[in-house]
Amino acid sequence: MARPTHRVLTLLELLQSGGTRTMAELADRLGVDERTVRRYVDHLVDLDVPVESVRGRYGGYRLAPGYRVPPLMLSDDEALAVLLGLVAGRRSGLTTTTGTASETAAAKIRRVLPGRLARRLDTVIESLAFTAPPGEFVIPESRVLLSIADAVRHHRPISIRYTAADGRRSERTLHPYGLVAHSGRWYVTGADPGIGEERTFRLDRIADARTLPGSFEPPAGFDPAQRVLSALATAPYRHEVVLLIQGTVEQIRARLPASVATVEEPASARDTDCGTEGWLRVELRVERLDWLPPVLASLDRPFVIERPDELRGLVAALADRLAASARRTPPAPGTVVP
Repeated sequence: MARPTHRVLTLLELLQSGGTRTMAELADRLGVDERTVRRYVDHLVDLDVPVESVRGRYGGYRLAPGYRVPPLMLSDDEALAVLLGLVAGRRSGLTTTTGTASETAAAKIRRVLPGRLARRLDTVIESLAFTAPPGEFVIPESRVLLSIADAVRHHRPISIRYTAADGRRSERTLHPYGLVAHSGRWYVTGADPGIGEERTFRLDRIADARTLPGSFEPPAGFDPAQRVLSALATAPYRHEVVLLIQGTVEQIRARLPASVATVEEPASARDTDCGTEGWLRVELRVERLDWLPPVLASLDRPFVIERPDELRGLVAALADRLAASARRTPPAPGTVVP
């Protein structure tokens, strides 16, 4: 049978998880009657834990907003989830300010864990191997991320100081629609009222973000993640590539994701015969072309190169190399291959 002290701590843990807990829910989780729940709440109040009583049909108990309750109480599964999340976040670039923040947070959590649990979690972390090396990312400032997140939530305009890829600095107003994490980088996308266009900015290039007076209404159905992917796919690069590929969107996306290429049905597709059904128009903007021929070969779908002509030569050269390799025969045993 659980001791009263254990149940009081369990009650604290339930309240720490957030929201309002009904009297019936707490009684059921603790295995006691509602009168005993009230007595346990009184124990917490005596310990200066600010438990609030919420009246009404869906009333119950909750902790006062913003209060930091010691001690930190984590189950085995919760502690493992937190530490693994810190490790994964550090490796994937989803951290802010300095790279040591996640390390110091993990150390603090480990110090307050029971010795048995700490040793078990250390075993997991030390035994864990990754198939890819950790990325090298330029991470944003915490104050910038938090300021923009608050503006997104409350639909407030912000003023940002931004440094572009070419080093040019500017200060502009932005109506932020959403924050997006992609490939180890943070982005904010929204509308620039000064030019009347939607824009996407990297957070690590924003030196300062200040909330401005007023508010705005985001467009209905706006998808920040899709907007960022589209912006990346259409960014200005050295080569503009246009292809027609016969296949489904899913087949094409398997090799050319939304952050790399845009895919759409050609305007003439509806007016052509059945032989051209399934042809999709694919557009890319890339700095180099040499990686595209192997990707197109791996698609294993019929394709037509509209432009640039340079890509045709690269595809033909790859085809010649593959054909030459296919015609080669294994060398005789003992033969020295140059």
